[in-house]
Amino acid sequence: MPLKQAIPLGLQHVLAMFVGNLTPLLIITGACGIAGGEFADLQLQLLQNAMLVAGIVTLVQLFSIGPVGGKVPIIMGTSSGFIGVFNSVAATMGGGVLAYGAIMGASIIGGLFETVLGFFLKPLRKFFPSVVTGTVVMSIGLSLISVGINSFGGGNTAKDFGSMENLLLALFVLVMILVFKHATKGFASFSAILLGIICGYVAAFIMGFVLPTTGVTADGVEYTKAWVLNWQKVADASWFAIPTLMPVKPVFDLRAILPVLIMFVVTAVETVGDISGVMEGGLGREATDTELSGGVMCDGLGSSFAALFGVLPNTSFSQNVGLVSMTKIVNRFALSTGAIFLILCGLCPKLGAIVSIMPQSVLGGAAVMMFSSIVISGIQLITKEPLTARNLSIVSVALGVGYGMGANASILNQAPQAVQLIFGGSGIVPAALVAIVLNILLPKEKKEDAAA
Repeated sequence: MPLKQAIPLGLQHVLAMFVGNLTPLLIITGACGIAGGEFADLQLQLLQNAMLVAGIVTLVQLFSIGPVGGKVPIIMGTSSGFIGVFNSVAATMGGGVLAYGAIMGASIIGGLFETVLGFFLKPLRKFFPSVVTGTVVMSIGLSLISVGINSFGGGNTAKDFGSMENLLLALFVLVMILVFKHATKGFASFSAILLGIICGYVAAFIMGFVLPTTGVTADGVEYTKAWVLNWQKVADASWFAIPTLMPVKPVFDLRAILPVLIMFVVTAVETVGDISGVMEGGLGREATDTELSGGVMCDGLGSSFAALFGVLPNTSFSQNVGLVSMTKIVNRFALSTGAIFLILCGLCPKLGAIVSIMPQSVLGGAAVMMFSSIVISGIQLITKEPLTARNLSIVSVALGVGYGMGANASILNQAPQAVQLIFGGSGIVPAALVAIVLNILLPKEKKEDAAA
């Protein structure tokens, strides 16, 4: 693919995941009490490293180093799946740099553990037929839709969440994506997400001139509205900065290692689902053993590598699975230009600042469509096999009980804390577990019954 086409196609992947790549770090550094104040420089170093690491690990996933990397069109980034466990670790250990160091130590051990799981994935593949992976992919998409809608309204932490400005800006981006996707052909159609987001930037810029940029809360406190572009952040960012190796010293503590190991098992299952979803949605076929094994190993080693730079575990990004499924762009060279842009953002904070000021509502306009397309990929995987009574039972119970339990975490308030940590974060974990167990326990139909 020519470079002039590859760059924008790769850039739209970066725009789709950039905020999600940095948000987990902002949340966990805040939970550990190392955000702002005397730790402001440390937090900036960690955010810079997060971009660099995501770019490097993505290149390994796209092109592989030996058996590590699935050579699949997957973008890697800082996982939000670990937020619940890491929050608990921070609370247990009293916060501070020590707690963050324990999270890094647990990530190094957990990443190596997932790498071993990936190496032995082939004999475990029988536990992941398309009805199971399809159910996992569906639950990933369903769990992300609420995230997309939160962004659609401007981000649920915004003081003006759900305001007409945010909703109309997000709706404008969504309409522009549909226009570019279906009213144009060729390159413009493939780049619909990027072009829609650029239109969102332009719209927000114009809105800043014609609409009030500040509001007042019920308590009389003035605030800047969520859709306003913060150009000062770009101006303040430096042009070049060298990433710091081990900005936080790893600490190996069992209180952090044990719960994090369980989450790495869950991450391996989610990665199998992501790779299955991207191969089904982008290439119309199932993922091979080599692709799944290499992808999971890249997840593991990438997470250990990230911890050396003080960054949370790096895993496959479900947002970008939806983007691949929607655009059908599976060209690894195009995606690698996005990975190189991430590395440049890690070396040039000013580039990263331009992307980081994107209003949440602009991202939300694109996200609701991308995340819904993941659900469709899951349905395509499930329907690859005949929808027999057995398969219908697996999908129905996994989504009903498993995903329902994760989506409404308050149902687990009386359960042990370990159960809440594993199953209460999202619907992905319980849905995956229920689907795997039912696939093992339910008797398989005879061939003639399946045909009927």
